[in-house]
Amino acid sequence: MVSPSDIVLILGSGPQAPVAAGWPRAWFDRIVTINNAWSIRSDWDDLIFPEDFPRDRRPAAPAPGQRLIGADQFVPAQNKSGGFVFAGGTMAFTAGYWALETLRPKVMAWLGCDMVYPASGPTHFYGTGTADPLRADVTLQDLGAKSARLALIAASRGCHCVNLSEGPSELLFARLKPENLRAAGVRPASTGAVSDIMAAEKALSYGVPSGRYWEESHRFDARALARIDAQWRTTWESLPQSAGFAA
Repeated sequence: MVSPSDIVLILGSGPQAPVAAGWPRAWFDRIVTINNAWSIRSDWDDLIFPEDFPRDRRPAAPAPGQRLIGADQFVPAQNKSGGFVFAGGTMAFTAGYWALETLRPKVMAWLGCDMVYPASGPTHFYGTGTADPLRADVTLQDLGAKSARLALIAASRGCHCVNLSEGPSELLFARLKPENLRAAGVRPASTGAVSDIMAAEKALSYGVPSGRYWEESHRFDARALARIDAQWRTTWESLPQSAGFAA
């Protein structure tokens, strides 16, 4: 079992991600990379990737202590937080739930996970890639709501979610400078509201233990999921915008 990490950087493949290459390691206790983002820094701790991530894009020889996190590890972690249908089927959110369950951080900070893609030009730091959130997927109707869900569940466990990127973002997390992460506090959230919405999710019986929710998408009602999304978004947006963290 990995020891708890207070400050966790979750590094994605957005165009801004390479700025993290120059950040002092002392700002973070653990660095979780997604897919190709491991190539940005050599001192990453965890690389999380889906089953279809090509083997030739994975590190050939991870350093001692570096871990490769596949579906056998992240699926059980995400299931503990309600599963993929409600959490949103993107690796950015999956990395967050895995880190929340496994590392028990006080702060999770995202960079390069904004899920905003230009019509032309680079969509990822390495050029043009496949933008998963743009695919037809019933779990991705409202990315902002999915980020609110993650932030509210994290807050109920004493963890603050922040966004280190600049510019447009689908993430509703508070913006923060990386050098200020150790001053960040948990944004207040109602654990009662979180429990109520998760109970509404459970009542739909949309759990897919294997994690391969797309194989059962025929039984998911998009309107029911949209109503759940609206509850997460409304709950998040009702909170004081500046309370509980240092900018």
